Amino acid sequence: HVQLVESGGGSVQAGGSLRLSCTASGFTFDDSDMGWYRQAPGNECEFVSGIRQNGYVYYIDSVKGRFTISLDNTKKAVYLQMNSLKPDDTAMYFCAADFRGDSWSRPSNYHYWGQGTQVTVSS
Repeated sequence: HVQLVESGGGSVQAGGSLRLSCTASGFTFDDSDMGWYRQAPGNECEFVSGIRQNGYVYYIDSVKGRFTISLDNTKKAVYLQMNSLKPDDTAMYFCAADFRGDSWSRPSNYHYWGQGTQVTVSS
């Protein structure tokens, strides 16, 4: 039974920080490349960041320099440290696991998804 459980969301003012966590079970985590997506009301689901088990990381331009993705295989967890948050970052954030394919931004390239954690940034 695969589970991805996100936590760490909340409400912050612009310029603040949050650290999202996603803990995994039910599959071989240290074989899994991971990603974070977000979806704001009325918008499509948007890829935010991805990380491979070999350490390669990828960010969309709008979060580069502000967000940091990391893995902890001992805890079967992936994290997203979000600094200098902006109102445009407001969304439900989802953890995605077992990336296989050639495009980080294609949701169908991930086999497993969490339920999401809400991030709200006020101006």
